[in-house]
Amino acid sequence: MGTAPGAADTAPPGTVTGSLPFVDALVPAGAYRTGRRETVRDVAGEPLAELSLVPGLFIARTLDRLRREPAPSGGWSPARLGRRLRSAGAAFASDTLGGLTRQEHDGLVARSTGVPVSVVRAATATIADVLAGVVDTAAGASPRAVLPPGRRDVPDTGAVVWRRRGRLLGVNASGNHPAVHSLWLESLALGYRVAVRPSRRDPFTPHRLVLALRSAGFADDEVLTLPCDHSTAEELVGGSDLAMVFGGDATVRRYAGGRYGTPVLTQGPGRVKVLIRGRWDPYLDVVADSVGGLGGVSCLNATAVLVEHDPRGFAEALAKRLAALRPGPPVEEDTQLPCLPLAEARRVEDALRRGAAGCEPVLGDTVVHDLGDGSAALGPAVHLVDDPTAEQMGLEMPFPCVWVAPWSPDHGAAPLRGSLVVGVAGGNTALVDALLDEPSIRNVYGLDRPTWWLPPEMPHDGYLAEFLMRSTALAGI
Repeated sequence: MGTAPGAADTAPPGTVTGSLPFVDALVPAGAYRTGRRETVRDVAGEPLAELSLVPGLFIARTLDRLRREPAPSGGWSPARLGRRLRSAGAAFASDTLGGLTRQEHDGLVARSTGVPVSVVRAATATIADVLAGVVDTAAGASPRAVLPPGRRDVPDTGAVVWRRRGRLLGVNASGNHPAVHSLWLESLALGYRVAVRPSRRDPFTPHRLVLALRSAGFADDEVLTLPCDHSTAEELVGGSDLAMVFGGDATVRRYAGGRYGTPVLTQGPGRVKVLIRGRWDPYLDVVADSVGGLGGVSCLNATAVLVEHDPRGFAEALAKRLAALRPGPPVEEDTQLPCLPLAEARRVEDALRRGAAGCEPVLGDTVVHDLGDGSAALGPAVHLVDDPTAEQMGLEMPFPCVWVAPWSPDHGAAPLRGSLVVGVAGGNTALVDALLDEPSIRNVYGLDRPTWWLPPEMPHDGYLAEFLMRSTALAGI
């Protein structure tokens, strides 16, 4: 992919002039420009690129062949694999790839997704950081009892081998935040081939990432992109040994039942919650950052806060903090809120009003900020809820939107169930133990950090290796 010739050096990031660039599929034979294409548009409706859409039969045949191939990195030492992944990270972060500089890439992603360009830039850096350390991350996820890679000196008492459950991982990606593409990289360190179906909202991030990996020495049949429509995405999931699927509740329900015969790891809404016991004023800033940081579009953003003392006072103080978030076009450096096409933003606002029935709005009577170019910024919103178990506490919106409810020790951990992260302040040992004992709570943080804190070596929803690998007994060899 490349930008059109003649783009002015002074043009805003992501500006396209002249004929539209192509985002080709990246397949085992190289770049594949299909006859069926879709125009990728920005949130204001302006065309950005032509995306090749791969037919289902091609996907099925490609994946069938790749599943039969030996594991791609079976002969690579961890040190050699680490060098290649670090090289790919450096290329992704700084090189011109597919005719796009890093700045041009970040601008296109901001324009197509509506995520502020400062957040896109941080996501690009996150992906590069994950690549730099992902071999160590994968090794850290392995059981202590397993043999080191390549070892076969099995004692008489037997040994444990950590091995792949398959050879090919299919990734059905979302486009809400470019950093979702940091979450499948662990599979490369474990020797998997990877086929990514990009979101048509953001085909640019996986395209650049795969080009970076190929520039670092990964073969064209080891990591590829297969853009397609939603119905054809079933071919990707059904044709892979294992699959990783991102999306909302409807997508999770569609793929979680095993109907495609492929083990599927679903990555749905985070429903991140915060619990504050005692005084809340020392934690106001970090909660505001948990709600509004990253543009408020990540599954790691807080969407519900439970407060033991004076929830109304907390909601009003939080609303004041969030009201300072600046709306604007996504390519402007000081923009802090996400953008959508105006008609889509209106639908989101209508959905919020329906979901907030019976709740008291503290901020966000109007969440649509019309930018006058066919797009709108969204948010922020704060609502008071009477009951910490009300259904609104699980309602996640694509902008900084938070529900505040009272909490008492009698409620315990029950209102916090189903959370990707629980941020807790003032919790005693018994409460923390209760949170850790609840299977539907995946991560527990103190409020010395925002809920979206996730360094590369920490598990997101568990380590991906827990899904991709299995422990196997080996004896008498």
